[in-house]
Amino acid sequence: MSNSQSDQKQSPIEQFIPTGFYDVIKQERTFIGLIGLFFFIAGITFPYAEIAMWIGFIFAGYSAIANDSIQTIGTFLASNMDKKWWVLWLWIGGIFLVTVTASFYIYDGDVTYQRLTSKGFAEAPTSFSFLQVAAPIFLLILTRMRMPVSTTFLLLSCFATSAEGITSVLGKSLQGYGLALIAGLVVWLIVTNTLEKRFNGEPHKIWLPLQWIISGSLWAVWVMQDAANIAVYLPRSLDFTQFLGFSLFIFFGLGLLFYLRGDRIQEIVTEKSRVTDIRSATIIDFVYAILLVYKLTVSTVPMSTTWVFLGLLAGRELGMSIMDGKEHGRPLTKVFGMAFKDLSYALIGLAVSIILAISINDEVRDQLLQMIGY
Repeated sequence: MSNSQSDQKQSPIEQFIPTGFYDVIKQERTFIGLIGLFFFIAGITFPYAEIAMWIGFIFAGYSAIANDSIQTIGTFLASNMDKKWWVLWLWIGGIFLVTVTASFYIYDGDVTYQRLTSKGFAEAPTSFSFLQVAAPIFLLILTRMRMPVSTTFLLLSCFATSAEGITSVLGKSLQGYGLALIAGLVVWLIVTNTLEKRFNGEPHKIWLPLQWIISGSLWAVWVMQDAANIAVYLPRSLDFTQFLGFSLFIFFGLGLLFYLRGDRIQEIVTEKSRVTDIRSATIIDFVYAILLVYKLTVSTVPMSTTWVFLGLLAGRELGMSIMDGKEHGRPLTKVFGMAFKDLSYALIGLAVSIILAISINDEVRDQLLQMIGY
């Protein structure tokens, strides 16, 4: 077929847009349309604070859970693909309701376990800018691109009233990544030969309830850490009606996430070695839960749990590669490449977060510039 005949069969749009890019647009047309609608909704609602806080919360609620699902319920999903989605949803959703209800009653309407009492986030916003309401939409886009970015940075940075609020979160998150990397390396240097090599054949029946208990505990601790990322749009002390709106929206949003089996970002977990084995998944969740409990008790400063999780996975892959590169782990070059890719995505999210923060708040921008010597 001649080039002229080929061109005649192309639509006018196809003739001016590269084929690969056009294919992506065509494949993602529904998602792109929804993103456009969401930006439009953010644009018409942000001047009205009472409406904007709930619109921002709705966007943040699903986008944060969808992106962060790889950390807490990613291994749970990967190792329970044979279970009905609604059974998994009721277990995880029920734990969420119990966890936030406890915080609501213990802390007088605060559903974040006082994660927002630290400097820079203690005051609930009384007005919103367009970028504050639209910030979760950027998170949805990054999630669709399978990027495990920090929702803590991306969402909380938009509401920081001081640069110190951002730098304190960054410092705690970097410490968490380093600690998790070391913990993952040490643990899997030990368990690769003693346990991982024995994970052949059908697992013992004890592993199923053990994993569900540990995964549920991990999820509860994650909610204690990261509910702040969602609730930052809302009053720091919710009344009962507001609490119902907060908790039930997230509960049913989790149902959608389980129905989609984690959606595309789940690949960040499933590409790792042996995570579909319930025994390996249980060990990952147990170590991760211990790390989150430790960081939870250190201070009330919010922390990027995404960075902790990525550090743990990198340490695990590294430990398995060192102990047994042929049978269980990957070659070191592939491990470093995978870790670099995951961390680079997280850094992209950090860059977007800082750009949003300095675009929204002039004072934060001036303080950050002073910190770097400008």
